[in-house]
Amino acid sequence: MFKDSLQLLALNVLPQRALSRTVGRLARSPASRVAIPWYANHFKIDLDQAEKPLEQYQTLVEFFTRRLKQGLRPIAPGAGVVVSPVDGRVSASGKITRGRLWQVKGREYSLLDLVGGDREAAERYLDGEFVTIYLSPQDYHRIHVPLGGRIVSATYVPGALFPVNPFAVRNVSNLFARNERLITYLETSAGLVGLVKVGATIVGSVRVVYGDFTTNVAGGRPYSKDIDFPRRLAKGDEIGRFEFGSTVILLFEKGRVKLDRFQTDQVVKLGEAIGEVVAVRKR
Repeated sequence: MFKDSLQLLALNVLPQRALSRTVGRLARSPASRVAIPWYANHFKIDLDQAEKPLEQYQTLVEFFTRRLKQGLRPIAPGAGVVVSPVDGRVSASGKITRGRLWQVKGREYSLLDLVGGDREAAERYLDGEFVTIYLSPQDYHRIHVPLGGRIVSATYVPGALFPVNPFAVRNVSNLFARNERLITYLETSAGLVGLVKVGATIVGSVRVVYGDFTTNVAGGRPYSKDIDFPRRLAKGDEIGRFEFGSTVILLFEKGRVKLDRFQTDQVVKLGEAIGEVVAVRKR
């Protein structure tokens, strides 16, 4: 109990944003290369899955955002099959009831707060489905789309940069609605899918393929923007990456998909089937 209290105190007094930007600059510098072998060993990373040999990575961030060997994560076939967008563990999933999502058993948070106060977006997902997937430091940290579709808009919500590890999820109220997040909205056969990318302590940055959008920037202001991305993404295409951290939350409209029943902390891999489309949106 005393140890938990000290951890919570540390979470609240540390200068999260300044610390994260400082560590980020260090992790992007060539000097950080010396830390790569330690990082790989400490977090027991399977180097056989990495696209390149360890010695070819020039910075810690480059190693952290490493690609996997081609073909290592096959994408489950079928136009109506929803796939995991990342490697990670399912920390919560289910129905969005009364505008609330589970953070962890016994702790809820507001859908409206999660989407940055956008009432139109929140109403769209009322009584819909969600799944929250936590990426540990050991995991592959690129993010892919769960269904084929077209990127139509993005929302940035500045905020805190608490850790998103299991301890923080259990103990920090409204964690995912307090931390920085970048939300991508994807028009799919199952309607508008919300792909919420939650930042976390240390680098805290999220990068995306559809523009120069990121998180944890000094003086960052909230925004929502329409996106005119020139191509449609196929299921499993890369949409972004975490530069340390974090968590992905998928939001689905009411009655559009049926997600699998997950066990708490169930491991999922990019491209694995996690549900199916049950109501196709007519175009």
